Amino acid sequence: MLLLFVILYILLTLLLGVLASSFVKNSKDFLLAGRNLPLYMATFVAFATWFGSETVLGASSVFAKEGLYGVVEDPFGASLCLILIGLFFARPLYRMNLITFGDFYRVTYGRKVEVVASVMLVMSYFGWIAAQMVAIGVILKTLIGLPQTYGTFIGAVVVLSYTFLGGMWAVSLNDFLQTIMIVVGLLVALYEVSSGFSDVIPSLRSQPPEFYRFVPNMDLRDILLYISAWITIGLGSIPQQDVFQRVMSSRSERVAVLSSLMAGFMYLTVAMIPLLLALIARTRYPQLLQLDPQLMLPTLILEHSSVPTQVLFFGALLSAIMSTASSAMLAPSAIISENLIRPYLKNLSDRGFLWLTRLCLVLVALVSLAFAYSGESIYHLVGSSSALSLVSLFVPFVAGLYFKGRNTLSAMSSMISGFVVWAVMEYVLHSPFALLCGLAASFISYIGVSVMIAIRPSAPQNW
Repeated sequence: MLLLFVILYILLTLLLGVLASSFVKNSKDFLLAGRNLPLYMATFVAFATWFGSETVLGASSVFAKEGLYGVVEDPFGASLCLILIGLFFARPLYRMNLITFGDFYRVTYGRKVEVVASVMLVMSYFGWIAAQMVAIGVILKTLIGLPQTYGTFIGAVVVLSYTFLGGMWAVSLNDFLQTIMIVVGLLVALYEVSSGFSDVIPSLRSQPPEFYRFVPNMDLRDILLYISAWITIGLGSIPQQDVFQRVMSSRSERVAVLSSLMAGFMYLTVAMIPLLLALIARTRYPQLLQLDPQLMLPTLILEHSSVPTQVLFFGALLSAIMSTASSAMLAPSAIISENLIRPYLKNLSDRGFLWLTRLCLVLVALVSLAFAYSGESIYHLVGSSSALSLVSLFVPFVAGLYFKGRNTLSAMSSMISGFVVWAVMEYVLHSPFALLCGLAASFISYIGVSVMIAIRPSAPQNW
């Protein structure tokens, strides 16, 4: 029955992709759903985009072993990101009426900064997409014993197919359905494995106080690592194309703001359900902690719930993964086609640009698949993706919106210095403070160059 459900669910998503393709008349429809999403759909799309494998499989396994302190990055940092977008960034971005996030850097800083920013934006997505592909492989392995490499490939093909057909409209229609599936499926699963919610409070009370520690110890190392956990996704995912697409696809400026805020609070609320499921597993079935962490919740549901509950849970899990994967796959494809290739094709028609974007979707899927086969965990793949955008793109983005003294040289030096410092400390020195040092380098470089230009107005401001 589970296998039949998975097949039917996949067919339904493909059918919605075919339906969505009828709404796609031009590139604006494909990339931004015609800027016509109402509040309820924009909220569900923003929520479903973020609520992926790292929340259900990654964060839950970390929570079961490390407690509340281990999941600051996700879901708390991720919820913070959506709320900050609604408070400070959705309104000014919507007013700019752009196609991609790369366009922001071109309008604000010029073509050279656009190219560098676009390359870094694209690079930041491969790990995120790969994490979703790995998660689909994990599910199919758990359900039917299919080797994870095959399951990962099947997941990539399915998500690519419906996104290829309908673009942002396909993403939006599927996200609406998938959000409902996520909430219902997770609630039913929690209800059954906790004996009608009666085991939730005893499980919460049975943990030692240290399990619920949410603030760092008062020493410098712990404080710095705690800050890093909050800002990896909390700030690092703000300068991202998928976030930009959610804002720009909204029907109005007001919808863009409210949908981001509502999605942030919704994310934090619903994300508690996988954590509670992990707590039940830790308390009642401690042997599950000895498994591959990414298999803990799927195994809990398979071994300790009825078939209807299994159908709903794995439907919710597939929904979470596929909604995130499709959104993440569309985002870098738009940047590659719009910001990296289109400027060199002067006579490209809108129809030609639409097919160029679809071809870029295939390219992004192939590269992400290679990342998925690299052997990294889901949680690490996601964290490393957000880190790249934080150290290279966040400072120039915020300065471009709110700093009057912005200039090309400051932005370029900020992006390059932040990236280089982070990469050296992360991959050469293996420092736990690579993220903070990269962000600090980006900030200091932007301010330093801006001050230099202010002191010496005759100094070159462009590269």
